[in-house]
Amino acid sequence: MKLSLCNEVLLPLPLAAQCEAAARWGYAALELAPFTLADDPSTLRAADARRWRDTAQQQGLAISSLHWLLVRPEGLSLVSDDAAQRRRTLDLLRQLIDLAAACGARVLVHGSPRQRSPGPGQSVADALARFEAALAELAPHAAAAGVTYCVEPLGRFETPVINTVAEAADLVDRVGSPALRTMLDVSAASHSESEPVHEVLRRFLASGHIAHVQLNDHNRRGPGQGDTDQRPVLQVLKDSAYAGWVAVEPFDCVPDGPGCAEASARHVHQLWKGLT
Repeated sequence: MKLSLCNEVLLPLPLAAQCEAAARWGYAALELAPFTLADDPSTLRAADARRWRDTAQQQGLAISSLHWLLVRPEGLSLVSDDAAQRRRTLDLLRQLIDLAAACGARVLVHGSPRQRSPGPGQSVADALARFEAALAELAPHAAAAGVTYCVEPLGRFETPVINTVAEAADLVDRVGSPALRTMLDVSAASHSESEPVHEVLRRFLASGHIAHVQLNDHNRRGPGQGDTDQRPVLQVLKDSAYAGWVAVEPFDCVPDGPGCAEASARHVHQLWKGLT
């Protein structure tokens, strides 16, 4: 198992301190949120990404992935009827794809619910069509950069656009690019899926759609900090010989970011050791 930690959990620590702490707790990588690295991620360049890679490598870590892609700057949307706004958003995502390649990340996780949700008076169908068109435009750039772009299913309380892994897989199939895949977030899946999360994971790993996994609890805390049993999810990953990254992504950090990150790693490693 290749365990990564979403780095916003350790804010406001600088990246070097995040890497040192994550390595000490047994993580093998960080999953970076661009908004933690610059107030305006559009100002980031390849040289910055290479520094992130080097900083992580000094602690024996990799940069596994990028996520929370469109938190900043404000005013981004892939589904707006404003062509200039959509173009700014696509330009930033192309830039983030290049940054991922430069820092050694192999995956980008596209959640960003607000920037794909319908605006006032806009139908879900129209927003979905625009979102799909945007991903189809990004996929060739991701393929050229050698990275995988994952559309993330999110809970209905976050967005009405792509809530289940099946919906995401259908979108991936319609676009038809090997660089576009989907992923599974345990908390989001526990809110949106009609069957056990591990069964969804098993099916879509077997179909080749899933390229990334994020661990958290239904209550949006870290794995092991609620009632969600992570063991069946980890067993599926082991049984499937899953070779991708598994990222810990709590949203509610208890007792704080470092405490949550350390406890989550300990819990996941203990479960993994007990699998058959």
